[in-house]
Amino acid sequence: MNVLVTGCSRGVGLEVCRVLLEQGNMVYGLARSYTDDFKILEMKYPGKLFFKSVDLADSDSVKNQVVKGYITNNIVLDGYVNNAAVAYDDIVTNLNLDSLRRMYAVNVFTPMLITKYVLRNMILHKSKGCIIHVSSISVHTGYKGLAMYASSKGALEAFSKNTAREWGQLGIRSNVVVPGFMETAMSSTLTDEQKDRIYKRTSLKLATDVCSVAETIAFLLSDKACSITGQNIHVDNGTI
Repeated sequence: MNVLVTGCSRGVGLEVCRVLLEQGNMVYGLARSYTDDFKILEMKYPGKLFFKSVDLADSDSVKNQVVKGYITNNIVLDGYVNNAAVAYDDIVTNLNLDSLRRMYAVNVFTPMLITKYVLRNMILHKSKGCIIHVSSISVHTGYKGLAMYASSKGALEAFSKNTAREWGQLGIRSNVVVPGFMETAMSSTLTDEQKDRIYKRTSLKLATDVCSVAETIAFLLSDKACSITGQNIHVDNGTI
């Protein structure tokens, strides 16, 4: 498979790249930062892993930077993993419109635009591909300070379900993976006490395993999941 992965250089995105490469796939990564960890993975899989630095907050540049300058129609796309995201954490009474717009650009507008071009690629090549959006458990259970972030991920979940309905007749699938709280850069600002409170709300009383999330994404991309579409798959240690 040829798979496009956003937010590829760290955390879940990097682990997704690792799992897909181990399974023999070609991975085209998009991220703002070209990290040392990504470079190490690139050296381990020469000619299989590619990188382009893109500011996904600039939705207007998606067509030129991603479609014309990277994933052209010469590449047959089999999968797209929308993993990149930014978190705007604050209580609703402090909502700042500029911060909200920037988060929605990265978390909603750019992923929607990339989905548009991924679908066109799949339709052109008659590829029965799969789209995976990475959401958040905060959509389904409330956390103080995450209302704006959760709303952006909730928008993706609705978008994915309707995408699945629109394009299922061509064999194109769209699903959402909903991770629980993980030990990633996005959660690094939380104190140990805050993390402990969050983990105690789960059945397993632990942080969600990043590898488990990545393996679930890889499974959903594969033919083994050919009958799964329009779904939200929770990988959350039993939070819900």
